[in-house]
Amino acid sequence: MTEQFGTHFPQFYLTVPAPCPYLKGHLERKVFTQLQGGLAIPLNDALTHAGFRRSQNIAYKPACEGCDACISVRIVVDEFRSSRSFRRIKKQNLELEARVIPPVITEEQFSILRGYLDERHTGGGMSDMTVLDYATMVEDSAVNTFLIEYRQSPACAQGGQPLAFEEKELVAVALTDRLGDGLSMVYSFYDTGLADRSLGTYMVLDHVARSRQEDLSYVYLGYWVAGCSKMDYKTRFKPIEALGAQGWAPLDK
Repeated sequence: MTEQFGTHFPQFYLTVPAPCPYLKGHLERKVFTQLQGGLAIPLNDALTHAGFRRSQNIAYKPACEGCDACISVRIVVDEFRSSRSFRRIKKQNLELEARVIPPVITEEQFSILRGYLDERHTGGGMSDMTVLDYATMVEDSAVNTFLIEYRQSPACAQGGQPLAFEEKELVAVALTDRLGDGLSMVYSFYDTGLADRSLGTYMVLDHVARSRQEDLSYVYLGYWVAGCSKMDYKTRFKPIEALGAQGWAPLDK
């Protein structure tokens, strides 16, 4: 990384300890740096490969004393094979239409996000998110990022002229970075009233399909923490690699 960025090597900082959102009774610290200027895109690539995650114009990585539970994971696209349950989820969502759009927020998106946070992440770090916070999360970025909207025709729409994409019902959204070798899922959310549709899993499967179409090797899923039930779903997407002391290797899970 030093050779790549030369005299513009980024400065890193360390946060003060705070309650860990994944493991009860633990404290977390993060090392972070800013993503800005002409080097933001290659820096985001390099740091993602090194186990960092992006939030707005910050790249961060856990740096907790005495704990290394947060493990970066990524799906190996070329080797991924859809299981019976994954094929069932795809079939359940055949009528969904997905479209890549610029990273610009809408009230419709925020309404879905607000319901998702209230239902799934009460008391979490994002539970008090306002529309301005959401705008900052999506629009304040110096890297190659975009949104994917997932929409379906309303149940009441029978016959008549086909609806334009924007007229269909929004059910899920993903904020995604395009890296040199893959797609990094920064954040995704969905209508919790459609929990039986497994929309969170469907969005991951859609990212795998998009990566194949673009000849990209990986889908980066962020951190996996053993024993954290909210993250168990990530290990279902086999083969999955984890970043360890010797680099990326298959996760034995």
